[in-house]
Amino acid sequence: MKSVIIGMSGGVDSSAAAAVLKEQGYNVIGVMMRLWDGAKNAADDAAAVCDRLGIEFRLLDFRNEFRREVIDYFIDEYACGRTPNPCVMCNKHLKFGEMFRYAVREGIDYVATGHYAKIEMLGGKYVLRASGEKDQSYFLYNFTQEQLSRTLFPLGGYEKKRVRELAASLGLDVANKPDSQEICFVEDGDYARFILENSDYKPSEGDILDVNGNVIGRHKGLIYYTIGQRKGIGAYGRPMFVMNIDSEKNTITLGEKGMEFSDSLTARSMNFISGEAPRGTLDVTAKIRYQAKPSEAEITYLGGGRVKAVFRQPQRAVTPGQSVVFYDGDIVVGGGIVE
Repeated sequence: MKSVIIGMSGGVDSSAAAAVLKEQGYNVIGVMMRLWDGAKNAADDAAAVCDRLGIEFRLLDFRNEFRREVIDYFIDEYACGRTPNPCVMCNKHLKFGEMFRYAVREGIDYVATGHYAKIEMLGGKYVLRASGEKDQSYFLYNFTQEQLSRTLFPLGGYEKKRVRELAASLGLDVANKPDSQEICFVEDGDYARFILENSDYKPSEGDILDVNGNVIGRHKGLIYYTIGQRKGIGAYGRPMFVMNIDSEKNTITLGEKGMEFSDSLTARSMNFISGEAPRGTLDVTAKIRYQAKPSEAEITYLGGGRVKAVFRQPQRAVTPGQSVVFYDGDIVVGGGIVE
């Protein structure tokens, strides 16, 4: 019997995924990664689910690793005027980093999560495919071939309604538990407050500029702003939005309606799931944020883990620090961090 550890969050998706794996005949071990101090209720829920399903439950303490790889990254990126995506880093460094290495050390065959995505073999390579209305492949572009060979996504192909029905049929108390809407360690969504309470960072006021470099106001600190922001920037007699954040000069530049679109971007820290960067140009569809609609683009590998993407249609509020993910149909080509 093949063994698998499944990352348990205390939510309905990972709980249903554990049940599916057990039904498929795996020796399933539920693993809750303790990532931050506020997660006790989630751990209790995960343990209760494992008890109900009759599978082993383990609690692993990865708080130090989470602080280093996710929280410190989150704080540093905001302090530098960028808008990070901590869920991407958590998947890369914790769920398919620390947890993956734990499975290898313990001699466990597979790692699984409740993500909505699919893994298939195609042309001698493992591929990651988008999956359905709740597709989460955007957050998973950092996979290597080795990781994909030992990863299971039992909810690939499931719709959310069916997942809740499955959990209810098994008598799991989490069947109607609401989906998490915010970053797990910033439950109230107040990122600036979190940064101030969890770091030595001190925001400093600076100039607000127009696109011609004229000073038109003062900002209260870079962590309070993000590209494309329209509210909380002051009144200027016409609609304005945050167009650029310069951490070296401690300035924010505002633009007027129509200026928020970009026809290209560069990205760093690229990962190509095939393990090979494309030669020449490659036609893809691109998502510049999780909720963005895919847009046709042409990418060129620049070397050094960087690509340039040119869009067929200009994209609104391309934001440094966010992930851009490239697709060939429903197959994830790879992704990186917007520069």
